[in-house]
Amino acid sequence: MSASVGVGGSGAGTAGSARKLEKRIAIASASCVVFGREGYARASVDALAAAAGISTRTLYNHFPGGKAMLFATVVTWTSTRVREAQIAMMDAVLNPERPPHPDDLERDLVALGHAFIGLMADYPDHFALVRHIHAEADHVPPEVLEAWTNAGPGPAGRALADAMAGLAAAGLLDLHGDAALVSTHFMALTSQPILQLTHYGVLPIPQPQVDRLVGGGVAAFLRAYRHRAA
Repeated sequence: MSASVGVGGSGAGTAGSARKLEKRIAIASASCVVFGREGYARASVDALAAAAGISTRTLYNHFPGGKAMLFATVVTWTSTRVREAQIAMMDAVLNPERPPHPDDLERDLVALGHAFIGLMADYPDHFALVRHIHAEADHVPPEVLEAWTNAGPGPAGRALADAMAGLAAAGLLDLHGDAALVSTHFMALTSQPILQLTHYGVLPIPQPQVDRLVGGGVAAFLRAYRHRAA
């Protein structure tokens, strides 16, 4: 099974493909909840089929590769949705055609950090799934991990690196020649502590603590990377 199998599957463009696509999306959506709750190893095909309101035979008709194929599809589908939301946030906050004034850079980066954190509330099933992916990496098929990276973290990380490069081109940041590393540091200083403290949104923390972590992370980031002339 190809790890790149999407919700659309190979039936797209054939007669009845719209109905098949709708069914696959429904199965993927229901399965995302189950995988997010049980993880990959513990989720049974029977439980996945029951959550979607279908028989196991119907599940295999749509996903001949069984649980691994379904999980790859779910991971790709939900990661693509979150990636698109992340990129839309970057475009809105760090639009290279409208770079912020130097005095507003810290404010805008704080806003971006909060926007990324807010995705946990918008896509709770996705982040529950990601939590299990990290916890069960040794049990998840390697091609599924690759599908997840290619659908979500990979392109989202490249988009953030491009956004940081845009800020450098505007004379606001000094990337020291490594936009990808700088974008990794931004996430590590702003989002990652909150992801860990909340266990990917499972146990929310008080808003003042979120504000302190994001604001402090951005301040540390700018001490390292703000262009000295900015």
